[in-house]
Amino acid sequence: MTSALVDLRNAVRPFLENLTAGDCALVAVSGGADSLALAYALIKEAPALAITLIGVTVDHQLQSGSADQAKKVQSTLKDMGYQEVLIEKVDIVEKSGLEADARAARYAALDSAAHAFGASQIFLGHTRDDQAETVLLGLARGSGTRSLSGMAVVNGKYARPLLSLTREQTVAACTEADLKPWNDPHNENEKFTRVKVRNKVLPIMETEIGPGIAAALSRSAAILRDDADALDEMAQAVISRVDLKDLDCAALAELPRAIRSRILRAAIYAAGAPGGSISADHLAAVEALVTSWHGQGEASLPGGVKVARISGRLSLLARPN
Repeated sequence: MTSALVDLRNAVRPFLENLTAGDCALVAVSGGADSLALAYALIKEAPALAITLIGVTVDHQLQSGSADQAKKVQSTLKDMGYQEVLIEKVDIVEKSGLEADARAARYAALDSAAHAFGASQIFLGHTRDDQAETVLLGLARGSGTRSLSGMAVVNGKYARPLLSLTREQTVAACTEADLKPWNDPHNENEKFTRVKVRNKVLPIMETEIGPGIAAALSRSAAILRDDADALDEMAQAVISRVDLKDLDCAALAELPRAIRSRILRAAIYAAGAPGGSISADHLAAVEALVTSWHGQGEASLPGGVKVARISGRLSLLARPN
């Protein structure tokens, strides 16, 4: 067994060891090098621990031939040793942009499959390179510490064992295991922001600043995630004591801004704003009602949420647009 495969198997083993014998886990596989390498490493390690693995490939139906590609992934996984491989077809309804909507549909399909099979874990093949891209995208959006903290290694049922490894290692592992990854045409389509970051921004940074940028961004993400977790915990302690629909502006103004912004986001989402819809600009308008009050009118937010300052208190409710 060669070095890349050793690295992958060493990376997945602790995650499997955290499960209980007899548990079921899903592995999301697109057919690309990262997810294929993950699936291969898992199926080599799981039997000794009595973990049942089920492969899942999501057909987004966005390209001609997508059904054929899904069947190829299914066949490849069965050749690896997977007894059960699901093909989940999803319909993309574009609302927030193709990337975001496809991602939402994909995760919904994985959640549904996990529920159906009683899976305790869903494995995803994101690597350190994906983490670096995520951090840069968060920086470009200006959406705060949580966004810059990137993807969690474990987030509920979802686990990303390969976040410490590189895309180069997964490609090498596929070569060593005689696997033939699929190159998704969407991964070269520069109308997608992530593709631009991958193909242009990161290579320029590596050239102009020096090698190791992806690793540095990944380290920064880990540090920022610790900070974000601590701030979230502090904010949650306040949230547990207040009515999010009726907040005292004077009390909010006394809090550090990092805590206050989290409380305001929680209040806005609790009032009915769609998940992930609140930008820094949206939050700034509500922040101004608390700390820069000069008689301005209510703030109108996604989902028909209106926020107004009335007699020194913030009133939040959803109204039809």
